[in-house]
Amino acid sequence: MPALTALVWALAAASALYWGLRIRGEASGGQAPAPVAAPAEMQPDPRAVARALGVEGEGAAAPPASVASRFALQGVVASPSGGGSALIAVDGQPARPYRVGSAVGEGWVLRSVAARQAVLAAEGGAAVTLELPPLKP
Repeated sequence: MPALTALVWALAAASALYWGLRIRGEASGGQAPAPVAAPAEMQPDPRAVARALGVEGEGAAAPPASVASRFALQGVVASPSGGGSALIAVDGQPARPYRVGSAVGEGWVLRSVAARQAVLAAEGGAAVTLELPPLKP
């Protein structure tokens, strides 16, 4: 029986020591865990993907940039009557304002604007819809 009593007291002392050190660490400004940063967005390497799919040599060239990637919508002012203007950056240049019906880049015209989008039309009839990036909370 004395051994059991000694074991209970040892467990009580160990528990008190554990919680005492834990509280002391928090009270003395113990460091909180560092926040984990979100991983950076990765862009795949077209040549590496081509090699993985079995294309050999330097024949795997990067695909041409899509038409929509040439234009970046920065802002929109739309009116209920269908008019308005859009702030568009072309080919990485600083953004410029364009009215509905005006030329945007080579062979593209701003056809219409809406609340958060602009529609560009090519001379050949193709159309591209540009969207504003989502709002950050």
